Amino acid sequence: MDRPRIALTMGDVAGIGPEVVARACEDPRVQACCRPIVVGNPEILQRAVRLIGSHAKVRPFDSLVEVESSRDQLDCWNPGGTASGVDLASVAAGSLDPRAGRAAYDWLVAATQAAQGHAFDAIVTAPLNKAALHLAGLDYPGHTEILSAECGVSCYAMMLYVPPGEAVRSPHGLGVAHVTLHTSIASVPKLLTIEGVAEKIGLVHDFLARIGVDRPRIGVTALNPHAGEESLFGDEERRIIRPAIDRFAGVGWSVDGPLPADALLRRAIGGEFDGVVAMYHDQGHIPIKLVARDTAVNITLGLPIVRTSPSHGTAFDIAWKGIASPEGMIEAIRMASRLARTKCEVGTSN
Repeated sequence: MDRPRIALTMGDVAGIGPEVVARACEDPRVQACCRPIVVGNPEILQRAVRLIGSHAKVRPFDSLVEVESSRDQLDCWNPGGTASGVDLASVAAGSLDPRAGRAAYDWLVAATQAAQGHAFDAIVTAPLNKAALHLAGLDYPGHTEILSAECGVSCYAMMLYVPPGEAVRSPHGLGVAHVTLHTSIASVPKLLTIEGVAEKIGLVHDFLARIGVDRPRIGVTALNPHAGEESLFGDEERRIIRPAIDRFAGVGWSVDGPLPADALLRRAIGGEFDGVVAMYHDQGHIPIKLVARDTAVNITLGLPIVRTSPSHGTAFDIAWKGIASPEGMIEAIRMASRLARTKCEVGTSN
């Protein structure tokens, strides 16, 4: 496969998205693995290029034609839609602005639709801001839910994946997916179902198999401390999580749990598991971000397209100061390139 064509959505322009996209596009590791095409506003991208001290030229285009980016030229597609006619130049750095929220949404939808039409081999998304989305009248908790709606899928999951290296000891890296996602802690118990837990186990297994793990070792967290302590601290383990795990007893998969989350994540980071299914957002995010920092990549499982993103947010506190690290974006692009090549080889996609 030739270098895959990867769309990089600019995200919320009040945050660090434009800067980390501009820095990543010039990185030799990115140039070596893919053909990056920025989806966003070319004037904002050119401003980001100047911010990082680059002399690269931004080449805007309105239609998806065969293009080739290079270190001294950045191709930027500004698709038609609400965002294309909005004044984004006056959006203040680090501010909540409905114009930025709307633009981030429009660029994501356009990139997703183009990827479904095979114009892109994968998409990598710079961070958007949930509050800015809501100010724009868009009732979505984040990227994952927008992507699932645009792709028409109901079985999906957010995974944080850490490549093999110093952070985790599994030779295959470590993927942590979540049964519930952008919701309150109080709502988690009533959102858990046997079917939902089982679906996430299946998605994690399929992803690990796709990246070459012969017999994925998957650990499933408990919801409650000490795995409920024989239902003294809650009975979700007995009623929901254990029956979901039991569904895989006869298929030869290695699925262990429900295990106390603190013990399981420590064992997984130490190399005993290739994948983890966590019950809620922070249960999986906190330990992975602590050990992996910028190397963790957000991957959406269950989509007909490849989508990754860095694991950080918009970072309004350092936006447009020229100090944002592009490492998370670079890792997300490299992972997207890897998955795009795998998708081409096997003819399928998560």
